[in-house]
Amino acid sequence: MLLQPKSKLVMIGDSITDCDRARPRGEGLFGAIGKGYVSLVDALLTAAYPEFGIRVVNMGTGGNTVRDLNERWQTDVLDLKPDWLSIMIGINDVWRQYDLPAQTEQHVYINEYEDTLEQLVSSTRTQLQGLVLMTPFYIEPNEADAMRSTMDQYGKVVKKIADKYDAHFVDTQAAFNQVLNHIYPGTLAWDRVHPNMAGHAVIARAFLRAIGYDYNRTL
Repeated sequence: MLLQPKSKLVMIGDSITDCDRARPRGEGLFGAIGKGYVSLVDALLTAAYPEFGIRVVNMGTGGNTVRDLNERWQTDVLDLKPDWLSIMIGINDVWRQYDLPAQTEQHVYINEYEDTLEQLVSSTRTQLQGLVLMTPFYIEPNEADAMRSTMDQYGKVVKKIADKYDAHFVDTQAAFNQVLNHIYPGTLAWDRVHPNMAGHAVIARAFLRAIGYDYNRTL
């Protein structure tokens, strides 16, 4: 596995990452890390690599766009001094264009999204042992659906930045697409955005695959 013993992994994003995590930092006892994919990643790392003592910190905030990440980057990323950082952002950047079409001040169009995300990555990459960039997603198999099509374009931006800055890339949409070959979207998310636990497991599996997690490791 790519994470080294005693690594601190900070995972930042929107509500998909947040999942009722504790404030100001999502770590600790009694569900402080949240109830989604971050908690699954933490649990599986602890179960398979207990001697590594990996520290996972959830810094997701519901409703966030890449603009919001930019505003809280110093306190919620840099000040925490992570060894590894995971970023999954973009769903709200796209969604606001569709569920609030008249409120254009809340729309984060693709040029701003790319510029802001790249600025955050470029200013932080050299301070990290490892970086994982995860695409936003829409749990909809029809690629011609307007929101799915836009989300795919934002995902391509993430891939472009990951390639440029030597980051590990997680195609979250592709991971969902495989599952959607077999089950209806509503089985994973009533609004095609906020996953149930099965959906969060899809995300966690994709993340763990990117960092070389070994499910068959023996202690």
